[in-house]
Amino acid sequence: MGTDETNRSFAAMDNTRTQDTIPQLSQEKILKIMNMVKNKDLSIEGALDLAQKEMHAEKEAMNMAFPMDSQDLLTGSQFNFSVYKYKRYRWQKRILQIDFNTETIFNIEKGIIKKQFPFSQVKSYEDSEGRRFSIAFHERADYELEAMSLEDKRKISHLVNKVTRSNSYRRPAVSCSGRPAKGDVIHEGLLDLQQDSFASIKWVKYLVQLSEGELSLSCIGNNGENKNADPVAKTINLSDGNVSIVKENGYDTFSVQTKEHNYLFRIPFTVQNNRAEDISKLQNEWVSLIDRYCMLWKKHSEPQDGFGEGTSEAVYEKLIISPNKQAEGAHCLAVGSEAPPRSIPFREQTTPGSSFPLSRVQAVVPPPPSFPPPSRPSPAWKRTKAFHWDVVPQDKIQKSIWASCSRHKKKIDESRIYDQFHIQDMVIFSGNEPSVNRHIMLNQKIAHTFNIFLKSFHIKPNQLKEKLYILHEDGGGLTDEQITALRRYLPTPKDLEMYQSFKGSPAELHVVDQFMLEMCKIPHLGQRLDLLLTIRELPVCMGDLEPLINQKIRACKELQTSQKFVAVLEYILAIGNYLNEKAGREMAKGFQLSSLTKLSLLRGKERKITLLHALVEQIILHEPDLAKFSQELTEFEAVPGASIKGLRAEVDVLKKELENVIQYRKFIKSKTIKTTTQESQFYKELKDLIQKYEGHLSQLSKRCDEMKKLYADTLVKFGESPDQDSQELFGWISAFIREFRKVSADIMS
Repeated sequence: MGTDETNRSFAAMDNTRTQDTIPQLSQEKILKIMNMVKNKDLSIEGALDLAQKEMHAEKEAMNMAFPMDSQDLLTGSQFNFSVYKYKRYRWQKRILQIDFNTETIFNIEKGIIKKQFPFSQVKSYEDSEGRRFSIAFHERADYELEAMSLEDKRKISHLVNKVTRSNSYRRPAVSCSGRPAKGDVIHEGLLDLQQDSFASIKWVKYLVQLSEGELSLSCIGNNGENKNADPVAKTINLSDGNVSIVKENGYDTFSVQTKEHNYLFRIPFTVQNNRAEDISKLQNEWVSLIDRYCMLWKKHSEPQDGFGEGTSEAVYEKLIISPNKQAEGAHCLAVGSEAPPRSIPFREQTTPGSSFPLSRVQAVVPPPPSFPPPSRPSPAWKRTKAFHWDVVPQDKIQKSIWASCSRHKKKIDESRIYDQFHIQDMVIFSGNEPSVNRHIMLNQKIAHTFNIFLKSFHIKPNQLKEKLYILHEDGGGLTDEQITALRRYLPTPKDLEMYQSFKGSPAELHVVDQFMLEMCKIPHLGQRLDLLLTIRELPVCMGDLEPLINQKIRACKELQTSQKFVAVLEYILAIGNYLNEKAGREMAKGFQLSSLTKLSLLRGKERKITLLHALVEQIILHEPDLAKFSQELTEFEAVPGASIKGLRAEVDVLKKELENVIQYRKFIKSKTIKTTTQESQFYKELKDLIQKYEGHLSQLSKRCDEMKKLYADTLVKFGESPDQDSQELFGWISAFIREFRKVSADIMS
């Protein structure tokens, strides 16, 4: 094959395969690919395929470097995916949100944030068969998930791998010369990867690129040559510390072993490498380089010295509980200082019977007493316990309720508060608060579970196709459970090859094989099942979300208009400032609502009396009508479940799912030349449902936008952070109302 012919092929590719948005390959990469063709390592088709993959990789890298150039990233750095999570022998639908703003992965169910994982806890991404994958976490159980589509799986893989790479580069640098820059390719080449086939074991050609944190595999070749190859590019993460490499007995093979998979590679025989010693040299080079970086990350994955959860708690306990430190802290605080005391983070806890996290507790660290006191110290015999609340930042005061609260100070009976919370014998509050037959062709493991399912699936194989043209179960269609189960057993490319090569009578086959054979005959089976499942779930999901969104709107409006709740907060501000002034701390102009959970933690000289009791007593003494403030906040009677962040993610995913239904309909219908009466009726009914759901979802989206704006205004009103989650905020208020009522009843009885 001549150079002119290769050049013409690349020119044709540039005219037909590239767009304005796809970058042109550099001269260096073109020459590299042309040399592969010249040395007969690649065919022209393989070279064109490799060039296309290289351009796609460059485009993706450019999109990640310049987010505004990517359509997927125009809305910001938050990504929502509908997934299925395996739990207790069932697959449950969830929203997987990857949020680069807060650097957190969220598990959301019906608007409720069930779990959240900081990026630092993400260990690795592991690819599995079909749409399945798993995410491993440090010190937490792995998440076994299934994406809604292969495209979603590819995006999730890209994003999670980006997180793990970022975690890797945050670790302390290893002192080694010539350390490559992030993302640089250290070594690359063509390798054969072993893949099982029905007829035999096949070797499929891949371009393998080794970078510091990963081994990326891109399949090369035409469809006829590599029809069993996985269409999704593979990535083997080295940075999780669980990867090892083994040199096999032969001079040309080696295997890379991860937690879930074993990848067997072979050095291909080419014109350049046609001697055993050349191939053995390449094998040693690959094994040596991969092993070096596997060991590098294995050392990095070991726990580092520093302040972990246990360490932070130990430091906190030492600072707060130690009698010597208490006396020293009391002496220093008696001297006084204008500067606010430093704080140390403490592990978040929850109150008994509540799932809402408390804000971080602050441990007082005494300032050095080398400077004269800038303000008048409180006499030691009139000192009180401090209230460690979360202060509203100064820049948020002006637009919040706290601007007027500081001008209208509530009257309180200071002597009654002092009597309960003064310090006796210089002992500072210790913080000791309550703190968890016939041979089956199909793979044996899959066939076993599929056979169990088929025993309750009272449909014959030849009836399956017509069932796919019935939208609803009450019209004779498949049940939701049957659709979900069939999606689990979609034929793989290997299954397709195996069953298409079967030439016998279907009646001779086991019922498992009969169904798989029939499923292999149905075009676009995966898309058809996805369409049916989505069209069933959409109205249910919209019906579930609508009352939750409306409830959040009502809750925000109540907070916006309740004057009595603001008055109660003013009493807390007055009491807290009195205590802190007597404790030698700075007075605050406002406090964050997370401080509401701390009122019941600060105890007086009588252990059963807390600061919440003191608040209720002061309100009853001065403004007893305020004790009924909860009547203005009826939406907080029950524990708030759904999060506004979670609800917005749910609506975002519903929009994507409806768009997928529209695309599925176009895709399936465009492939059908002549339709039956049943098929025509199916497409007409589907079109009507799409129009109906579009209208409903449009209204739901508008309500979601209203909810978002009202909540943003509520955060401003109370001086809260703009990224404060509503599930926590509403939870603090709800818990405060319940505790206030209980204490009020105790006092009045």
